[in-house]
Amino acid sequence: MFSVIKSAMTGAGLMVAVSAAFAADAPRGRPIDLPPPTYVAPRPTTLSGWYVRGDLGFRWGRSSGSQASAPFASPGSEKLGQSFAGGLGVGLKTDWLRTDATIDFGSPMKYQATTAAPNDTTAKVSSITALFNGYLDLGSWYGATPYIGAGAGAARLRVSDYQSTAAPPFSGDGAHSQWNFAWAGMAGVAYKVAPNMQFDVGYRYLALGDVTTASDAFGQTKIRNIANHEVRVGLRWSIDDLPVVR
Repeated sequence: MFSVIKSAMTGAGLMVAVSAAFAADAPRGRPIDLPPPTYVAPRPTTLSGWYVRGDLGFRWGRSSGSQASAPFASPGSEKLGQSFAGGLGVGLKTDWLRTDATIDFGSPMKYQATTAAPNDTTAKVSSITALFNGYLDLGSWYGATPYIGAGAGAARLRVSDYQSTAAPPFSGDGAHSQWNFAWAGMAGVAYKVAPNMQFDVGYRYLALGDVTTASDAFGQTKIRNIANHEVRVGLRWSIDDLPVVR
């Protein structure tokens, strides 16, 4: 019994001695300093991914005038009719910026002008355009995202079925095609109809440049500054939206 009491007292003494040693090492009057916790700022949320798009449009054409080879009188009172267009594209989207490459095919627009008599000069003008475009998404409200954008690229214009009583060419309805620089400005609204699909409706102004008719021994006629006002609808489908990074 005495030996048990002695052992307990010895253990208690050792514990007191160890506690006193730790207390002697600690600064008096303040707690032990610990390293501050490390703060890791959250990474910004980024949604991005490839998408494909398909669009249909209705066009109103315009031109700034026509010029015939000298010494023939140039047509006046020009007007371009309406046509339809369809296009496909592929692009890349981030939070607020989109870029895509598109190709559009436009059905022929009817060209009419007056040279010697009202509407005595006619032709058909069709186009193919390839553009690289950039867009700014301006925020989203209730699934709707307005945007503005611009594009630049190339256009292939084709004039066919040209007929005129007073402006060349006079040798039938030969066709002529040429490539021009083209540019566009657009604005619209996209509405989310599924997690990876948006319905897009917008306006586009498309500048296509000049185009000349086929020529014969008497010369040719140039139609200047062809452009289109377009109302377009389409779908954008995200291929591989990247996951949110946190």
